[in-house]
Amino acid sequence: MKTIKIKYLSDQIDRLAYIDGKSDWIDLRSAENVSLKKGDFHLIPLGVAMELPAGYEAHIVPRSSTFKNFGIIQVNHMGVVDESYCGDRDQWFMPALAVRDTEIHVNDRICQFRIMEHQPPLLFEETDQLKNPDRGGFGSTGLC
Repeated sequence: MKTIKIKYLSDQIDRLAYIDGKSDWIDLRSAENVSLKKGDFHLIPLGVAMELPAGYEAHIVPRSSTFKNFGIIQVNHMGVVDESYCGDRDQWFMPALAVRDTEIHVNDRICQFRIMEHQPPLLFEETDQLKNPDRGGFGSTGLC
């Protein structure tokens, strides 16, 4: 088991915890009250700084209910925090764009994260033909 050093930059948010074995993602909370008008952008502070182990990074994404509940979109769609962002004041943020007028309160769960190992080095080998069936379309559905 890996140990992650965490510094809380807000005493108003709940401490990080797994959700009763339902997922290996961990919720992050707003560390301030935020009022946004439609079209506003704001870096929402998440009230934590962490020291990740060497070779690891955090992936931060919205919770499935964030858009429905708050009408915000995470503008980078997935944030990546690597182990070099590890100082006492290196607070994590969620860059949010409001698609409607909204209110976010301190301690509202707005995004989630997981810790991942860095991708191993890869070698790309150019070829003229791939030897698998061509499903057409795009993505996993094969539909256009």
